[in-house]
Amino acid sequence: MTDTPRVVILGAAGKDFHTFNTCYRDNEQAQVVAFTATQIPNIDDRRYPASLSGPLYPQGVPIVPEENLEDVIQEHGATLCVMAYSDVSMGHVEELSGRCEAAGARLEPFDVDATMIRSNRPVVAITAVRTGCGKSQTTRAVAAYLRDQGLRVTAIRHPMPYGDLAAQAVQRFAELDDLAKHDCTIEEIEEYEPHIAAGGVVYAGVDYAAILAEAEAESDIILWDGGNNDTPFYRPDVWITVADPHRAGHETSYFPGNVNFDRCDVILIGKMDTAPDGGAAAIRATAAERNPGATVMEADSPPVCADPSVIEGKRVLVVEDGPTCTHGGMAFGAGTVAAKAAGASELVDPRPWLTGTLKGTFESYPEIGCLLPAMGYGDEQIADLQATINAVDCDAVVIGTPIDLGRIVQIDRPHVRVTYDLAERGEPGLAQILAPVCP
Repeated sequence: MTDTPRVVILGAAGKDFHTFNTCYRDNEQAQVVAFTATQIPNIDDRRYPASLSGPLYPQGVPIVPEENLEDVIQEHGATLCVMAYSDVSMGHVEELSGRCEAAGARLEPFDVDATMIRSNRPVVAITAVRTGCGKSQTTRAVAAYLRDQGLRVTAIRHPMPYGDLAAQAVQRFAELDDLAKHDCTIEEIEEYEPHIAAGGVVYAGVDYAAILAEAEAESDIILWDGGNNDTPFYRPDVWITVADPHRAGHETSYFPGNVNFDRCDVILIGKMDTAPDGGAAAIRATAAERNPGATVMEADSPPVCADPSVIEGKRVLVVEDGPTCTHGGMAFGAGTVAAKAAGASELVDPRPWLTGTLKGTFESYPEIGCLLPAMGYGDEQIADLQATINAVDCDAVVIGTPIDLGRIVQIDRPHVRVTYDLAERGEPGLAQILAPVCP
């Protein structure tokens, strides 16, 4: 492989590994010399293991911090860098391209079609234009509808392999005990637990060809549960992209959510119950220009508070979904909406009481609003989250995360959970858009 082009794959422990597996692992016409890592704490300074790398890479592939990109390019004589992580602005992609060119390499996006594996089962894919648009509630609604049609539905979730990559090659979650078995982070639990609670099975991991083979054996239909605003790992028969009227315009200005928007079959505009004036209309106009063949549907995302009396008249700390409020860029979530609706007297800013790693989170994402993102990438960060929640001077805590955070961390204040589900608004609805995969 000494005379072949040398490649660096830019990633964040997700699409980068899948891009390698589908495009480079058995490709003798290119040599991957390194992955870079960003966005997620503690995923660099390790190796993609030899057991997953194939015979062309008997030593595996090193994973290095993205800040060392130029050094890696020059050290290995790399001529091609592949952009393989998600939810970044096109401006950020241009900045990375400039860095690569200055170091002697060109930057290209991952090959969308080559990274979509074909299944021998029908595939429904749920993607988005940004993190925090409402993929999870859409996925839950789609899964419930398909099960009501008598179909065996298996969800396959976008990867979050932050631990032992070889051990995480194929993961199956069917019981809550499986979450502890696989040593899941809060971010993983938020995505897997709702499927389990609904009586479903969810797969995730690293090797998505091997995952698909196992999932197909127990399924009538595969449900791709996307992460961030990444493209599907499997070629969909029905491709749904969720757009956010609170962030109209992002459907064209963020990578690779712009690909999802341009190529999907269905554009679902969620959060209509809280949408600003003109947000949905702007998305519809963009859809008519860029993806005129797509069906456009609308839905509400009403938050439901278990006990509004815990909030009314109180000074509350709102804890929201972590990725939504960090690289997703949202300054509020369901917890914030519910706290205001229930009459909280004040939303308490947690910044004076931040503990440990959470200080770095706010430094990296200074646009975070008056809320606390539920960061939980490992035991240390979970401990910091618990310590911060209990240190904040407030009367109560509002939990807007997809799971009951009170089950994961001990909260010393009165606390209440806010949930939210997809509520279809008129037609077309799920019955119409899922007809191609229903018997």
